[in-house]
Amino acid sequence: MSKQAIDAQDRTMNGHFGRFSAAASGWLGSTWAFVGAGLVVVAWAAIGTLFHFSNNWVTVIGTGTSIATFLMVFLIQNTQNRDARAIHLKLNELIRAMDSARNQMIDIEKLSDLELDAMQATYEKIKTSWTERQSRSPRGVQEK
Repeated sequence: MSKQAIDAQDRTMNGHFGRFSAAASGWLGSTWAFVGAGLVVVAWAAIGTLFHFSNNWVTVIGTGTSIATFLMVFLIQNTQNRDARAIHLKLNELIRAMDSARNQMIDIEKLSDLELDAMQATYEKIKTSWTERQSRSPRGVQEK
């Protein structure tokens, strides 16, 4: 299989999963899903008397919740990844659109931790300098 065919297949699979996870997380985050889960727990508790609250009865809910949690982690992560990507793209567009903005800020999420630490230190110095200027200026006069 060629690289282009593999890339196209990956995009298609990611597209299908992306649509599925968006729909699933939308539904699973709804009030009705919460009510449904609550009803499952109530039903499980109610049938406990039929099974004399046995180990198998406990195992059923434990296994079910473990599987549901395991799958939900992936849905939540996919949704958060897409949301974060969309926010980064929006911020990048705002930075690009502003004449006074530093375009070096675009895609800074791809920098190393050391590079991000250096940028943070720079902004902390700017904040400290601004705070010092504010404390020296007369009341009511605000500097930019």
